[in-house]
Amino acid sequence: MDLTQGTLEEKRGRAKKMMLWFGILSLIMSFAGWTSAFVVSSTRPDWATDFQLPQAFIYSTIVILISSMTIWMAKRSMSQSNRQMTTVWLLTTFVLGIAFISTQFMGFQQIIDLGYNFTGPTSNVTMSYIYLIAVVHIIHVAVGLFSLLVVIYNHFKQKYTANQMLGLELIATYWHFVDLLWVYLFLFLYFVG
Repeated sequence: MDLTQGTLEEKRGRAKKMMLWFGILSLIMSFAGWTSAFVVSSTRPDWATDFQLPQAFIYSTIVILISSMTIWMAKRSMSQSNRQMTTVWLLTTFVLGIAFISTQFMGFQQIIDLGYNFTGPTSNVTMSYIYLIAVVHIIHVAVGLFSLLVVIYNHFKQKYTANQMLGLELIATYWHFVDLLWVYLFLFLYFVG
């Protein structure tokens, strides 16, 4: 397929999708670097070997997996020209995104309750990595929530149709990525940490 062919709108759509994938690849490289550093640092004598991830992180993983299904349902509903169900699924995804961030902070509180902090005398390198990885991921979920608000706004303005839903496609791709990224990070921290 020749990328130079098509209408101006089709070219812009392909360019936006390509930019999103470049961004996703750079995020993959960043998190690969942090998880690699985590593995290398785990050989340090001050590494916490008996730590288990807080229960709240399990709940947040379930929430984010459900949100991946709801964003998929939103896209599916729009492709079927069902605006009402698209609205329901978009708003549900947004609420689940907020719930994910809330459960992450509950997990941080559980870590603090165990006596570990991000910095200071009650911190250690293990907890610092866990905080760093989780907080950076939360920031990317927050970016997704902001983007989702833009999509919801555009949806209410009826800018999307079954044949014209680039913004919805872009947020769905990004949302699935941050969801899968968290599943990877959770499994990594659970089994490697």
